[in-house]
Amino acid sequence: MGYPMARNLLRADHEVALWSNTTDKARKLATEANGRFCETPREVAGNADVIFLCVGTTEMCKEVVLGDDGLIHGLRPGSVVADASTISPSESRAIGQALKANGVDFLDAPCTGSTPGAEAGTLTFMIGGDPAVFERLKPLLEPMGKRLYFCGGPGMGLQAKLTQNLVLCNIMMAFNEGMVLAVKAGMDPKLMLEILDNSAAKSGLIAYKAPFVFRRDFHPNFSTKWMHKDIGLMLDSGKELGVPLLLTSLTHQLFQTAISAGHADEDFCSTIKVLEELVGVAVQSK
Repeated sequence: MGYPMARNLLRADHEVALWSNTTDKARKLATEANGRFCETPREVAGNADVIFLCVGTTEMCKEVVLGDDGLIHGLRPGSVVADASTISPSESRAIGQALKANGVDFLDAPCTGSTPGAEAGTLTFMIGGDPAVFERLKPLLEPMGKRLYFCGGPGMGLQAKLTQNLVLCNIMMAFNEGMVLAVKAGMDPKLMLEILDNSAAKSGLIAYKAPFVFRRDFHPNFSTKWMHKDIGLMLDSGKELGVPLLLTSLTHQLFQTAISAGHADEDFCSTIKVLEELVGVAVQSK
């Protein structure tokens, strides 16, 4: 998602310094869109007043921000780091505190919309941190996203993102079970979807994902392994806050089952394959 997000900033005529763990990606975008290629996050920090970060895990985020070649070693006082990654809220707060000690502002700014939203510049951002810093960054967020929600203090953007993904992943499991049950009984899956779309069970996620399942297109818009990672963060947050997440705990194991079955890099709607294989049906268009 970081590649199209950076490209949208370039298309909005901003000067953008680029770094990626996959060096070729940053070099390619710099060449094609007149960005500035950087060898390290530290070099990016030396060439930018505002840094947007989008990586996969909490450990990756800590390395990019606080590691030996991290942003913290090149940032100037008064600059801002906005982290669009989905990571641990408590670890995000700690990163923000480390930057604040160096005179740098920090926002947690996770986003939703997957790859299509990043490509189209229609992401939804959930922001945690200082509201004044959020107001300063709005003009830079707008080329990347169309809905910007300020959720509260540090870490609250991440709490919102994890709550959203908690609901999504559990809806996905309900869709999997319901559709496999219906098809096993002899229902046409398209008819079943039409019924769902015109009932109290209507869901934007189901309406969007079902056609991919029906045509057996599991190209990753948001992969099983990344949703599994996010579910782990939900469970960690629940433990920290004393909130039992019973259904989500089972969903975490179902996603692990899909990963163990070889579906880690497919879209998370591929989790339906686990149940399909158990009962010998495929939820697909005729």
